[in-house]
Amino acid sequence: MFLKYRILLMLAVVAILSQSCNEYQKVLKNEDVKAKYDLAEKYYEAKDFKRANRLFEQIAPKYVGKPQGERVQFFLSDTYYKVKNYNFAGYQFERFLKSYPKSDKAGEASFLGAKSYYMLSPSYSLDQTDTEKALGKLQNFINSYPESEFLPEANAMAKELTTKKEKKAFEIAKQFTKLGNSYILDYSVSAVAALDNFVSDYAGTIYREEALYLKLVATANLAINSTLNRKEERLQTAEAAYNNLLKYYPNTSFLKDADNLLEKVSKEMIRFKEQEILSK
Repeated sequence: MFLKYRILLMLAVVAILSQSCNEYQKVLKNEDVKAKYDLAEKYYEAKDFKRANRLFEQIAPKYVGKPQGERVQFFLSDTYYKVKNYNFAGYQFERFLKSYPKSDKAGEASFLGAKSYYMLSPSYSLDQTDTEKALGKLQNFINSYPESEFLPEANAMAKELTTKKEKKAFEIAKQFTKLGNSYILDYSVSAVAALDNFVSDYAGTIYREEALYLKLVATANLAINSTLNRKEERLQTAEAAYNNLLKYYPNTSFLKDADNLLEKVSKEMIRFKEQEILSK
């Protein structure tokens, strides 16, 4: 008996789905805009966002400049977001905001547009163009809607993306420092510049101590392998990098390695002075 009822229930579900599918295909193919609008809203309310999106795509151009246009454009944007087509969602939310800047939905559209680009942000090791765009959109939302219910989430996303950018910048500087160990001076020059920019751009970074130590590594490599006409200046820069590390982190975890580098720099300075005296 239980199996019989189960089979009947399954058949009923199949019949309903078949009817719904037939209705969808019929409305999708005809030219009745109002029928498409009504069915699109029906699917949207039922959370069938894929079908709703297809219908809103078809009718959106027909509602431009009409009273329902605002509603259709928002639903179109939101269904793109709901089906995880974040490129189109971000673009459509931007269009919505340009067309309806005073809409009651403007704040939500601004947030969801920013979140769409947030969802596109890749791993820190990849190109961060979408991360930059997402941060810009999030900052614009935060500034424009400081009382929004979405503000805590927006702040959390902005912090996450900033940390990702910070990690990217640090890893680039770190890689230049490693490459500088190959005695190619250009890499050490790039490392010093990248580390200076990193410390300046991310003053509160958790990587600050390591960045200051890496600057010592890069400046020491650059000085020790430098040509004579730049050696003294670069050795002094390396000594300054050591002193700067100890100034901010007197108990740094890199102290032993830093002391070893300073010793090498000091010995190189003595050799340089001896060569300078002999050459006179």
